[in-house]
Amino acid sequence: MKIVVCVKHVPDAQGDRGFAADTTTDREAVDGLLSELDEYAVEEALRLREAGEDIEVVALTVGPDDARDALKKALQMGADGAVLVSDEAVHGSDAVGTSLVVARALQHVGFDLVVTGMASTDGSMGVVPAMVAERLGVPQVTYASEVTLSATSVRIRRDGDAASETVEASLPALVSVTDQVNEPRYPSFKGIMAAKKKPVTELTLADIGVDASEVGLDAAWAKAVEATARPAKQAGTVVVDSGGDGAERLVEFLAAQKLV
Repeated sequence: MKIVVCVKHVPDAQGDRGFAADTTTDREAVDGLLSELDEYAVEEALRLREAGEDIEVVALTVGPDDARDALKKALQMGADGAVLVSDEAVHGSDAVGTSLVVARALQHVGFDLVVTGMASTDGSMGVVPAMVAERLGVPQVTYASEVTLSATSVRIRRDGDAASETVEASLPALVSVTDQVNEPRYPSFKGIMAAKKKPVTELTLADIGVDASEVGLDAAWAKAVEATARPAKQAGTVVVDSGGDGAERLVEFLAAQKLV
């Protein structure tokens, strides 16, 4: 059985993120890493492999050459191999274009189960897994907080505000997991060393049968048309107690702000 985990290389949230001249994310300005929410997807795929027999886990991503860093982390965690779809024409793709590339890549590499995170941590776009499942014509079970796999089906538990529900889908299928499903492992030294010898397959749009005109910024159904830097934070008001009138002055300040 082959489990393919879709991962994304995102700008480090701790860095100074911004937009490029074409209003796409400026990936040159800040280091990237494996999307934190995708670490849960990788971990869950590894746990399913450890609980089953003869299961291969492959990490897949779409992006520039730097996206290898996301695959590297997945390999260090324990994935058996990785696939990078890299093509300049993909730059600026929206969710629709991205889902097309991911779906075609999945068809190219083959899969029994696709596992994804619940959303990306850069654009918070959680609709791509559903789009991918639709394009593949396979059932999707989303927002899983528990996953059980058999030879022919996948069963998940989805926790809502008032109840939890159990949903089952026949394979092949797609599962998206939440950050409640597990606790991602840290790569061990053995895993880091082993990752250096694991295969990474690089594909282009031509390899997976996608025409460049179908993706990219020009083909995007939705795009950012303008971006303005947020004003810098201003220093707050400091209420100083001088002579025992601190409480009175604090109330006056809160009243002026209509907070009391």
